[in-house]
Amino acid sequence: MNKNNLKKNIKDNLLKYILLLLVIILFIGIIIWLFSIMKNITTTQGQIEFKEKIDSMGIIGALVLFGLQFAQIFLVVLPGEPLEVLAGMCYGAFWGSIFVFFSVFIITTIIVVVTKKFGEKFINKIWNEKKINKIKNSKAFRNAKRIEILMIILFLIPGTPKDLLVYIGAILPINHVRFILISTFMRFPSVISSTLAGANIATGDFKSTIWVYVVTFIITVLAIFITGKYDKNTKEAINVLKK
Repeated sequence: MNKNNLKKNIKDNLLKYILLLLVIILFIGIIIWLFSIMKNITTTQGQIEFKEKIDSMGIIGALVLFGLQFAQIFLVVLPGEPLEVLAGMCYGAFWGSIFVFFSVFIITTIIVVVTKKFGEKFINKIWNEKKINKIKNSKAFRNAKRIEILMIILFLIPGTPKDLLVYIGAILPINHVRFILISTFMRFPSVISSTLAGANIATGDFKSTIWVYVVTFIITVLAIFITGKYDKNTKEAINVLKK
């Protein structure tokens, strides 16, 4: 390698590290700024306070909610359901669902593109490497002919670790465009039930909220039982994801 190429490589890498450092600093700043809002986000009272703050911030509030969704999926720092409930509280069941689907589509696309560029090393920095290898090498996820059907079932069932599945799907033998659509829109039982619950909480209709979760729980149990009983591939996938 000549001196000119060496200098160019050093310059390119230096720019990359500077940009990475700026992104990290910006993200830490956002987290600190949002901490007072986020610390009680899993409680009903905390969600109500969050809604009031988001409403008062206008378009910036929508960007904050998107940022939290990004952190939840991309960096796995928050559970998904409370954010879906918040979207329902802030924007109603219909527009809250649209907001979540749009956010998930954008974030899933970013994860797939980044993973395709940097490979499994990127995933192993976020998730446990042994767990990723165990899932990837299990019989259920190595069946290329059935992988899309398996992903559709897993994303449809509420309670499965969908954020982990996004990363797994990015390294499996599956058409990435179809996978992004599957991972976005096959979440609809969980997304709709959560945003509907959030809309009910916003109007003080807690009885309907309870019924939404009761029905969702029953559907989840039945879905897991039926797929586990009649589809060995899905049963194995669910077991390996839980371990």
